[in-house]
Amino acid sequence: MSQEKFIETITKAYATNLPSICLGAGVYQSEVVAAAKVNLPLRMMNRHGLVTGATGSGKTRTLQLMAEQLSAAGVSVFMPDMKGDLSGMAKEGIVTDKITERTQAIGIHYTPTGFPVEIYSLSGKLGAQMRATVTEFGPALLSKILELNETQSGVLNILFKYADDKSLPIVDFKDLKKVLNHLTEGPGAAEIKSDYGKISSATASTILRKIVALEQQGIDQLFGETSFDIEDLFEKVDGQGVISLLNVSDVQHQPAIFSTFLLALLVEIYQRMPEAGDLDKPKLVFFLDEAHLLFKDAPKVFLDQIDQIIRLIRSKGVGVFFCTQVTQDIPPSVLAQLGNRVQHVIRAFTPNDAKALRETIKTFPKSAFYDMEQQFTQLGIGQAFITVLNEKGIPTETVVAHLSPPASFMGPLTTDEYNQVLTQSDLYKKYKDSVDPQSAFEMLNERMQELQDDAEEKKAAGRAEAPVRRTTSQRREKSTFEEVISSPVAKQVGREVVRGIFGMLFGSAPRTSRSRRKSIF
Repeated sequence: MSQEKFIETITKAYATNLPSICLGAGVYQSEVVAAAKVNLPLRMMNRHGLVTGATGSGKTRTLQLMAEQLSAAGVSVFMPDMKGDLSGMAKEGIVTDKITERTQAIGIHYTPTGFPVEIYSLSGKLGAQMRATVTEFGPALLSKILELNETQSGVLNILFKYADDKSLPIVDFKDLKKVLNHLTEGPGAAEIKSDYGKISSATASTILRKIVALEQQGIDQLFGETSFDIEDLFEKVDGQGVISLLNVSDVQHQPAIFSTFLLALLVEIYQRMPEAGDLDKPKLVFFLDEAHLLFKDAPKVFLDQIDQIIRLIRSKGVGVFFCTQVTQDIPPSVLAQLGNRVQHVIRAFTPNDAKALRETIKTFPKSAFYDMEQQFTQLGIGQAFITVLNEKGIPTETVVAHLSPPASFMGPLTTDEYNQVLTQSDLYKKYKDSVDPQSAFEMLNERMQELQDDAEEKKAAGRAEAPVRRTTSQRREKSTFEEVISSPVAKQVGREVVRGIFGMLFGSAPRTSRSRRKSIF
């Protein structure tokens, strides 16, 4: 094959008249061919994608490159910042000899550019606090975080069902522990026996110990009010989509926590977003870094739900890109839905590595220009095998691409710059302080107090005063109800809850947007 034939083939495969992002230029016989541009149409980015490769191969910079161009096109982006080094996207990049050499080889003009960035944190220490109520999180995802077995997960489901039926909002771990104690040691134990089944003290104690263990690690901070409003992910600044970074560098040692929280966030986006049909560009692209953590030791029902979300969320105008080291980290049912692939170098040092390499090659269209098994192990940093969906939804010719460099700074902000981003953020101020609303803890305490008062009054006054006592109790119950209706969590418990995927709430009233936010619909 001649270079002219290579240019003709790649240009035909990747050329588009639609808005697109430029990933780089093709490589033929170890030479970068600037005329063979590799583009990805924006309208195909809600067909999802996969970015894979060995450690140090350039995956993070590929995500940065894609996020920048999406932002510039007015598409909002959410991505986890695993090491805290993506915050530099908020300021212009620095022109170096390596960047100049790369841009000249690709044949593009390089303009250092900063992008609008919001920084979030699960601990609240490194950015705007991301929270969810325990009720919003649901029993399935909470079971994964607590590492519960099947029996313990079943008990947690009973607890959530009881709380729904009795209109007890479980906002934080304090509420969760209170309901658990109420159903095992308190009056609720006899109440649930016929309708829900008995909860053994041993199982309840195990769940309680695991809750306390997470509290000691500071994880309880991510449960409570004010819970995160997904509409804040759709912010725009001067026509550019905001890049929302979740800095998880301080909870890296707890991968199950942040990976499950990311999935919970994706579930809520799926539930809250209206159907959008085919759009010229997605409303949001959601990157899931360290994606293998989602699927590790996950039960089949959990995997089935992920599969369902990925299938359906496309029609909401949302694209999901998984990022991990090897293709085999992704279950086949999910992998089959990822139409856009960026594969960095694979290190085939062991027999298992060689097997993984052969399996990965099978997921790419064949190429007449490369010995793919050999080429996969010889890719340089910032190079990748690419195949995407063209504007007609057809997989493109597989090509080795020399990737474009990010236009923003490749590294973390300084401490002063980082703090400046936070202090200037309205969202940081919005989520900084937690709210302790009237919820299950207070409501059960009040009910217990009423029972105690009732018993004492009956004992002192005799049966003749019992009707008066019932009237007083009714007034107290009404007062409690009125307080709950006016609380920040009333939207969760104003009627019987129909629990949806993963136990998240379907049909909840949208939170009020700030006046300066543009509509996401």
